[in-house]
Amino acid sequence: MTEFTLASSNALGILIIFGIVWIVWGWYLGRNNRTIDDYALAGRNVGFAMATATAMATWITSNTTLVAPQLTYQFGIWGMLGYSMAALGLILFAPLAAKIKALLPNGFTSGDFIYRRYGKASWIAFMVISLCYALGWLVSLGMAGGLLLSSLSELDYYTGMTAILVICVVYTLLGGLKAVIATDFVQSIVIIVGVVFIAWVCIDQVGFTAIHSNLTASQPELLNLLFPAAIMFFFNNVFFGIGEIFHSNVWWSRAFAFAPSIGKKSYLTAGLLWLPIPIVTGFIALAASSLNVSPPSADMVGPMVAAALLGKIGAVFIFIVVFSALASSMDSLLAATSDLLTQDIAKRVFMTKASSNQLLKINRLIVIGLGLSTWCVAALKLTTLGALLNFTGAFVAATIWPIVYGIYQPKLSGGYAALAMAFGTAAGLIGYFTIGFYVAAITSCAISLAICRIGIWRSQSIFTWHSLQE
Repeated sequence: MTEFTLASSNALGILIIFGIVWIVWGWYLGRNNRTIDDYALAGRNVGFAMATATAMATWITSNTTLVAPQLTYQFGIWGMLGYSMAALGLILFAPLAAKIKALLPNGFTSGDFIYRRYGKASWIAFMVISLCYALGWLVSLGMAGGLLLSSLSELDYYTGMTAILVICVVYTLLGGLKAVIATDFVQSIVIIVGVVFIAWVCIDQVGFTAIHSNLTASQPELLNLLFPAAIMFFFNNVFFGIGEIFHSNVWWSRAFAFAPSIGKKSYLTAGLLWLPIPIVTGFIALAASSLNVSPPSADMVGPMVAAALLGKIGAVFIFIVVFSALASSMDSLLAATSDLLTQDIAKRVFMTKASSNQLLKINRLIVIGLGLSTWCVAALKLTTLGALLNFTGAFVAATIWPIVYGIYQPKLSGGYAALAMAFGTAAGLIGYFTIGFYVAAITSCAISLAICRIGIWRSQSIFTWHSLQE
């Protein structure tokens, strides 16, 4: 047991307190949910402050608090700068959110748009990609909970993984999107204050000069701005982040839930606020060698460095900050993925005449099923967080151009959109396994773009936008 490790009783106490607070609050917020609109889209009238907070908090996830330090530890300066570029996804989605709300004022999911705009073949390709990504992100969040607890306390990986899944599943189940958005608002405040405080302590105790000198002597490649793999990662992550947001129902469901004229301002503000956070969380990983921290796994470096800086009390502080970040993303993903499965699979395929009450019950059952499925896969711990997340980049980057052209270009047909997503994903996976994770999203996006451009060039038909609302 190291000097900054939490005793198992303290860690369990924090988990129990967190669990009770979030679950009771989730029940309170969701007690008046009567329809599927109330449960899944918070009544479609979320205001600016809540909208901005939930967008930012959802994007501050295991990626930001654990993977950004991991990639900085591995790639140096380009690691934290590259991860900060994921803010472009939120910023560029801002005008799309306004357009989505205008085109589909009563829409539910991203799958709704793909089905109405492109037809069944594209919808199938899109759903496969969306569900693969959603499961990958859910598993990474479960893994992050286990890694957090095992790196900061005497409790093991499986206890942490189970705790975050149970807590998030229960309060999402009880409160729906209202609970998700309200808890995100509080969690975003906790995260921002915590991240800034940790960075300030790192600068005060270690200092830029000491970090630079130590890295120059022991790991100079981390300061090398011409580090080839790191540069490739930088550009790869731009497309990865855009693809993650453009396709995911997490962000589409919020576009439908936000009040009119709110979506564009909220996403733009959230992106600008999020931009510096990966730089701050990644920066502390550069102090690992100065503090003699040698994590057993690279994805544990963030919390271990922070705990070394702040001591045993600090371990409690870090635990709360990172746990808040994980919960703010997991609840959003559980809610959005259950909506996608309810509306696009259960209702569209199996229960076309289902009532609102029936869909509400199905949605809640799916939340439970997603929690159990995530636990089973995360328990295997097949790879690191960074590797798992970047694997999904091959899938999501293939959807960027079909979505952008689907909203703004009437000539792209469903057949070419399906081919763009399918062949883009295949090319990205080939690049992932033959070259490295840092080319998967770039390759996928490039092939998808080429096919979309060919489709537009060869198109003989024009899509009429009013048919989306029919």
